[in-house]
Order: sequence, then structure tokens, then C-alpha cells
Amino acid sequence: MVETLTVQLPSVESAIALSGTQEDNLKTLARQTGATLVLRGQELLISGTANQIDLCSRLIQSLKDYWSQGKPITSVDILTARQALDTDREDELQDLQRDMLARTRRGDVIRAKTFRQRQYIQAVRTHDLTFCIGPAGTGKTYLAAVLAVQALLANEYERLILTRPAVEAGEKLGFLPGDLQQKVNPYLRPLYDALYEFVDPEKIAGLMERGVIEVAPIAYMRGRTLNNAFVIIDEAQNTTPAQMKMLLTRIGFKSKMVVTGDLTQTDLPYNQTSGLGMAERILRSVDDVAFCHLSKADVVRHPLVQKIVEAYEKFES
Repeated sequence: MVETLTVQLPSVESAIALSGTQEDNLKTLARQTGATLVLRGQELLISGTANQIDLCSRLIQSLKDYWSQGKPITSVDILTARQALDTDREDELQDLQRDMLARTRRGDVIRAKTFRQRQYIQAVRTHDLTFCIGPAGTGKTYLAAVLAVQALLANEYERLILTRPAVEAGEKLGFLPGDLQQKVNPYLRPLYDALYEFVDPEKIAGLMERGVIEVAPIAYMRGRTLNNAFVIIDEAQNTTPAQMKMLLTRIGFKSKMVVTGDLTQTDLPYNQTSGLGMAERILRSVDDVAFCHLSKADVVRHPLVQKIVEAYEKFES
């Protein structure tokens, strides 16, 4: 028997937040619950069976901290809320929703979007060496950069060092125009983008001149001991085992290292073993080393990215 429940939303802003762009959130809620949702002004009409309406209303209620204040809601927020309902983790969901990680220069609030992202953040905070492995768009590098900038601004570390393979297979930079910095900048762009969210670009230039922030290819790490530094190794799936061992043994006193990568996007030659994959096999049982795995469910970019990752997983399996 089809029934209808009317939910009165407190404001136009809350209605916009709940419905999402082009009512994408209502479509996601419909797919997750089987109910039909129609928004008329500030009235939300939910139609379906009693069970469908109950699930939908519980799901909407679990997101109230967002829409009641007009905060944007994404499909990832809805999927995480559904997961919380299915696994009796409503209390943990509230902690996730209210735990603000940082605020960007534009005033946007940064927080974990999924339970696994929150576990990743907690692992970085409590371990000197953390590996995060997962597909594109899951926030591996971005969240590490947020934590690093916070720690640097709080004077917990003297330096922030960002490094990654400069060219996907072999770091052959000679064909590129310009000096070394101009050669490696395109490959380190994602790291810069994360920094610019929190620090004025002009200030970043000054910090780099003083060596407080260092962005460099991994070849520049050889022979160094990185004391009192927060180190991020990005795109680690494209390191060789020798490079990975070299990087991991650079960590010094009062330092923290985060290693991120996606083992499904290795650009090394076909017969070359990834240093990230080997490190996981060798270090997974070592105390004080954390391994975090994110999945397509943790993708926080455009919803299409999640579908692309899922389609490739199906094809490759």
C-alpha cells in the first residue's frame, strides 16, 4: 500500500541543501530507499511503502545537522549515512558530521566524509608512518596535506616536505623546458593545489624560499635525514622498491611521514614491481606503521568518478 509522508523543512536554505544541485540528493535518497521524493517549496513529500518511508525519513533525519543549517550535502554524505543506519553506527555518524578538520581560506569547512577517511585521519594523527592506498578522488593526498599544514601552522613541525615521482616512469626530466623547478612543477601541481586551499600563494613562496615548505622530486631525498618534518610521499605506486626503501629510511626524529598511492594506476614498466605494493607486503605486520585502504565508496569528487572507478574494477576483475 502506497503512503505519503510530508516533511516540513525549516527554511528555503535547508530545502536547497537537502535537495542538492538539480535535486541530485533527492534522486540519491530515492535510489537508496525505494521511496519517491517530491519537493514543493519547503515541503518534502515522501511516497512509498511504510518501510520505504520509514527508511527515507530516518536517513533524512540522520543528515539534519547539515540541511537544518543550510550546509551542502553530497551523495557521499547520504551513502555514509545509509551505511551508518545499516550497521548501527548512528552515534559515530554524528561524531563524523561534527568533527571539523580545518577551514579553508575561503571559509569552507573540511571534514572527513566517510568512516574510512576518518580512520585515515586518526591513523595519521597517532602514527609516525601511515600508508593510504585507494583510488583517485578519495582524498588521500588532500587530507594528508590538510593535516600537514595544520601541524606546520601550529609549530608542531619545522618543515613540510612534499615529494613524488617527478615523471611516472624514471624521472626523465631533460626533455622538458626550463630549470629544475619549472620541470618538476607540473608533476607536483596536486600538492600545490592542496596547499593553496589554506595558505596564501604569496606566503607559500616565502615559506619555500626559507625551506619551511619543500616540494621536490624523490631523487632529492637521497642521502638526507628528515628531522622535525611532516613528509608526504604522493603517487607512491610509481616508486621502485629501491626508491621506496630509500624514502622510508629518510624519516628522522620528531618526524611524521604519510605515503599515498593507487596500486591500480601504476605507470611503471610492466615487469617493474611497485615500491608501494612491496612495502605493504613487508611492513604490514610492523608495529607503529598504519595501513589505510580507501575504496570507490570513499570517492568525494564528482559522482561520475565513483562510477568510473567501479566500472574499471568490474572490467579488470
